[in-house]
Amino acid sequence: MPLGPLDSGNAIPIVPSRSRARRLILTPTAGMDACPTAAAAQGFVICGALLCLSVGIAAADDSWPQFRGPAAGVAEDAALPETWSATSNVAWKLDIPGRGWSSPVVAGDRIFLTSVIATLPEEPPRKGLYFGGNREAAPPDEHRWMIYCVDWKTGKLLWEREVHRGKAPARHLKNSYASETPVTDGGRVYVYFGSVGVFCLDRDGQPIWSQPLGPFRTRFGWGAASSPVLHQGRLYIVNDNEEQSFLEALDAKTGKQIWRVARDEGTNWATPFVWENGKRTEIVTAGTRRVRAYDLDGKLLWELGGMSSISIPTPFSKFGLLYVTSGYVGDQVRPVYAVRPGASGDISLKAGETSNEFVAWYQRQGGPYNPSPLVYGDYYYTLMDFGFLTCRDARTGQEVYGKQRINAAGAAFTASPWAYNGKIFALSEDGDTYVIQAGPEFKVLGKNSLDEMTLATPAVYRSSLIVRTASKLYRIEKAK
Repeated sequence: MPLGPLDSGNAIPIVPSRSRARRLILTPTAGMDACPTAAAAQGFVICGALLCLSVGIAAADDSWPQFRGPAAGVAEDAALPETWSATSNVAWKLDIPGRGWSSPVVAGDRIFLTSVIATLPEEPPRKGLYFGGNREAAPPDEHRWMIYCVDWKTGKLLWEREVHRGKAPARHLKNSYASETPVTDGGRVYVYFGSVGVFCLDRDGQPIWSQPLGPFRTRFGWGAASSPVLHQGRLYIVNDNEEQSFLEALDAKTGKQIWRVARDEGTNWATPFVWENGKRTEIVTAGTRRVRAYDLDGKLLWELGGMSSISIPTPFSKFGLLYVTSGYVGDQVRPVYAVRPGASGDISLKAGETSNEFVAWYQRQGGPYNPSPLVYGDYYYTLMDFGFLTCRDARTGQEVYGKQRINAAGAAFTASPWAYNGKIFALSEDGDTYVIQAGPEFKVLGKNSLDEMTLATPAVYRSSLIVRTASKLYRIEKAK
């Protein structure tokens, strides 16, 4: 069955030798409650002044502390690069050992990212969607779960930390054991590895606390990928699996569990979203059976049925609406929903409906499989895994243009699109970033190639683009 858990979802100078960086090794133990400060893990950071997850546009010189940044993939800075290659407009590139499809996050001129290193050579991943990628037998060798910190200015490896060493569970050929994106508040970095647990480190790599969590049996042994959310001193983690799915809240200061609620779901890979909508704050989760929203104490507020059989894209908001979607490529129903705030109970659409009191608009077959959609300007863009882009009016759902092929020769996409300076950027699995004109007319303006497989969604920071490929981390900027 085709893979879907990766929206998941990652100086030549050349890789600094390990003698040039501080190497830190931590054997995780439950209850490492050392430090009394904020915390949490992968993919969704909302903290202090960075708490703009649901609204606004990120300035490129602000932190990019979570998966897709503080404004769901949108940043504005005239100095950001629009053309590059593996050798041009590259400030530095750095070799990253092991395998990981987590995105980089950045704060205070420090880039954090994760990887897992196998002892034996690994079977290389294959691009695209395909059958035959299941690897239900666990690998026989020892693995090392790693966190890296890189200096944004120089590309120097500042430190690396091993947080776990041991056997790894099964996963899909195209997945990794480090597909969950870290989250940082600038003083600390919070990392969730779905197969081993949650780890909180300070910006210098010193351990604050850790909590073991998993592994859990996943559908077809595909592995994990959902990132955590940090919000007002709590870390929220969704783990939908084949044993007992749950949403839990951890104290970001200590790592201790505040609450956990069971979820009637099988395996999914969607990262949760904290929706501050003016009426209240909700934790929104996308699942196969239901989209669900919870209050900050874990009480179910509302739910919505009608999703596809696998949920991967991350919900987000704009214009006072919540956008939630799923689109397993083998399903007839691949929906997009725009939801108004204030709902309660079951707000599912009845047969034949395309809206109701709380569903502003709905599209039955508009959802992507892996990439999360993008709202830029007045438009809602969907990047399809098979290389098509669609555009709708973000407020009404009305079609602006239907499926437009990005590359006539075909290309596969897993990374989520991003936007700045009137352009949309779509990064293919081949490492080619297509530059597309934003607005009601579809036009491909150019292609920037890094010539290596890429599944991770980039970060934007201080007029630079931070791109992770299968083996390298690039900082890309305009030539000065």
